Amino acid sequence: MVKKLGQKLYIALILLFLYAPIFILIVLSFNNSKSRSKWGGFTFKWYVELFKNDSIMNALYTTLIIAFLSALIATIIGTAASVGMNSMRKVPRTILMGISNIPMLNADIVTGISLMVLFLAFNYTLGFSSVLMSHITFNIPYVILSVMPKLKQLNKSTYEAALDLGASPSYAFYKVVLPEIFPGVLSGFLLSFTMSLDDFVITHFTRGNSIDTLSTKIYAEVRKGIKPEMYALSTLLFTSVLILLIIVNRRNDRMKHHEKNRSVK
Repeated sequence: MVKKLGQKLYIALILLFLYAPIFILIVLSFNNSKSRSKWGGFTFKWYVELFKNDSIMNALYTTLIIAFLSALIATIIGTAASVGMNSMRKVPRTILMGISNIPMLNADIVTGISLMVLFLAFNYTLGFSSVLMSHITFNIPYVILSVMPKLKQLNKSTYEAALDLGASPSYAFYKVVLPEIFPGVLSGFLLSFTMSLDDFVITHFTRGNSIDTLSTKIYAEVRKGIKPEMYALSTLLFTSVLILLIIVNRRNDRMKHHEKNRSVK
């Protein structure tokens, strides 16, 4: 009894340590005072001001567009790469998996400087497209990491049976393989979207002076003092991601429950 109580207390302390800063940020987004140490009353003023601030909204728009496009393109490339790697022999597959893991283990500052030097070497103008390509580059390994375990769980006989029944390779892939690995594909997309949304270092080195994302905008604001509108924006982003995760997890639970009932029958 004491052991279980200690375990629950330990988990509660970890969760408190992780989420206390986010909770404080949410509270500050409703604080009528600009001071972080003084409560000035409950208000929605900063949320109203947020949508009136053109610079923040432009940075948010740019960030969401880059995050969505990079996650989508990286998911397509990463899924195709995973399927190709899965059909290889063990040694070349292991080598390619090791190579694809390097960007995840490498320091962001090294990746950012390397991509910046690459763009400048080809006289490529830094801006929206350079940031987009950079985000696609570092997102692909996360997609591969999410999709490969699902491909290993896949029963190859099902795909081969579809081919024997007259299905074309592409039709068999979309009707047999893709539905089985879709949870991994979706996880890779969401992980890529989150990583792109959160990135600062690589964006900082590859954006030039023509665009601003939320991370670079907040970095610039820190030197002048963070505006309360940023607290409101962070609260909205956190709430949106939380709702999205709840929806995805509930969907996955329903799919597992459905598969379990189908296997019992």
